Amino acid sequence: MPFARNQWYVAAYGEDIGDALFGRTICGEPILFYRTADGRVVGMADRCVHRRYPLSAGSRVGDRVVCGYHGFTYDPDGSCVAVPGQSRVPRTARVPSYPVVEQDSLIWVWIGDAAAADSAAIPRAPWLDSPDYTTVRGMEPLAARYELLVDNLMDLSHETYLHAGYIGTPEVAQTPITTETDEDAGVVYARRRMKDVECPPFYANSTGIKGRIDRWQDIEYRPPCLYLLHSRIAPTGLEPGPDGDDSAANHAEIVYAITPETEHSTFDFWMVARDFARDDEEVSAFLAESNRTVVLQDVTALNLLEQAIAAEPEGYQELSINIDTGGLAARRMLHRLIEQS
Repeated sequence: MPFARNQWYVAAYGEDIGDALFGRTICGEPILFYRTADGRVVGMADRCVHRRYPLSAGSRVGDRVVCGYHGFTYDPDGSCVAVPGQSRVPRTARVPSYPVVEQDSLIWVWIGDAAAADSAAIPRAPWLDSPDYTTVRGMEPLAARYELLVDNLMDLSHETYLHAGYIGTPEVAQTPITTETDEDAGVVYARRRMKDVECPPFYANSTGIKGRIDRWQDIEYRPPCLYLLHSRIAPTGLEPGPDGDDSAANHAEIVYAITPETEHSTFDFWMVARDFARDDEEVSAFLAESNRTVVLQDVTALNLLEQAIAAEPEGYQELSINIDTGGLAARRMLHRLIEQS
């Protein structure tokens, strides 16, 4: 499946990009990132125009990048300003630059026609750098196509089986979902509301709730890259107030950035922002370790699934059921973005 272009993708966390040259392939395009002296993150093609040597293997002189092979030197906008052995720089000596925006602690890069980039279209995840939340995060590489991760996250019934003992309980698979699509906004919503259910260890050990809970899973997927899971955890019977105040409940904003590296590999950025036990470092360590374990369980499963798909005969037909409505809606929206690219 090709990529949706003329779209924003998460390339890295803000703390990943500093003075050092940082190379990463996004949608099959090798890109060099670094921060200039004024703190701005820039992106340019990670290939020297001369012999295609990766610029990320070169060095910096101030805000300029020097190719480590023959010394071609580039300004942050990708224009070549010096070449070895001659004073004249060829007119075509420049590499493409990429629009880059740092927002909500994430580094977003535009893949496609730079003239079409609109930073206002970048989806928001404001909890990630809000003083009212504490966030743990990580990234795991996936040796599988990114659509498999979209499918995985849109159907959380798999938590019951793949993530038992962490976030999965029997009620997740037993509870139906409701799905809505907003075609104009380009969003897929899938909701599962569970009442009087078992509290999984992931939340029991972090919130301190003993006994059964009411658990909400409200998914908001903004293709192609950003997935938001608004999770509400509260003792059974505790409802939001009539004025909408829900401060007595616990909330986790679980964010995934689903970024294709190649057609068969993906960067799985994961974040858990919480409004409870915000200053408790033990809770942070527990959630970081537990969520990474959950993500690695997904990675193992999806890598295996990728291998199975690669070996299957042409024309194989899969079966979909009610729990797949959110994933199928996400697929349709992704295909539409690709067709429009």
